[in-house]
Amino acid sequence: MKKTLALLAAATTLFAAPLTAQAEKELNICVWDIAGKSGPAMQAMREWQTEALSWGLKTKLTTHTNEAIAAEELKSGICDAALITGIRARSFNKFSGTIDSVGGIPDDEHLKTVLQVAAHPQSADKMEQGSYRIMGIAPAGAAYIFVNDKNINTLAKAAGKKVAVLEYDPTQAQLVAQVGASPVASDITNFSSRFNNGQVDVIASPLVAYNALELYRGLTPNGAIINYPLAQITMQLVARKDSISSEAAQKSRSYFYTNLDRIQEELSREAENVDPKWMQDIPDADKSDYEIMMQEARVQLRDQGHYDGDMLTLQRRVRCKIDGSRSECTNPVE
Repeated sequence: MKKTLALLAAATTLFAAPLTAQAEKELNICVWDIAGKSGPAMQAMREWQTEALSWGLKTKLTTHTNEAIAAEELKSGICDAALITGIRARSFNKFSGTIDSVGGIPDDEHLKTVLQVAAHPQSADKMEQGSYRIMGIAPAGAAYIFVNDKNINTLAKAAGKKVAVLEYDPTQAQLVAQVGASPVASDITNFSSRFNNGQVDVIASPLVAYNALELYRGLTPNGAIINYPLAQITMQLVARKDSISSEAAQKSRSYFYTNLDRIQEELSREAENVDPKWMQDIPDADKSDYEIMMQEARVQLRDQGHYDGDMLTLQRRVRCKIDGSRSECTNPVE
């Protein structure tokens, strides 16, 4: 009997050892922050890191100023998770990556509802795709069109102009070409300098980048910011399934959503630093044309496999919940 108990004890120790080691493993979380270790993304992730201890996650944060490297290290397994833009996260999860679709989410109110649904446990299956799962989604501000000539205030006037597009997102080049403009392949590290140096005429950027990337240089002397949000940009924490459990991922998604209001308030305060003289309103008639163009683009990109149809449907339902008079509410195509 004693021999049997000893064997059982040995077996228990044998099988428990890997579990204990796994529980104590320090996970490497790669954080893209263009401002480096002192940037806002890193500051927010340090708070997340403290909260994650209560979910059983012991982590270290590795800063990357180059987003492409963070994404590649996630793929290679150097990073157990990575905080990257929603546009780049689309290659890991098309559903969550489509949140950043062109014109899909008009403002903060719409975004809050979409992110509430995404963070709900009933959406957990949508947060997993292939070898990855989404651990959280945070707003990074709406993208606006910056032009170096305020006369470029309609789609027709953009024809022939040079527009910076993210080289890893084929949808942007396609949209720019459709309005007759010339896409210039760029990335997050150089699109602002190309605008500031006059190498491109048009960029899309959140207002929070106005000071950080000195975009006022590209606007001077005769530029403008078109006062109409083109898309909602997000930051998404993407994890490898083999590193982080679904339970911990759900707790993380809930944590991100709980902090949504605070993040949106911070973004709004930062956007107030933009000099009002640059903001240029567009006529309501032109807004209608923009909406039609962006809806047609979303449908086309969905049919080409770039956008997720379920997310587009969710966005349309949210738009119609907030404004039931929209024509798409009675004749939906998304």
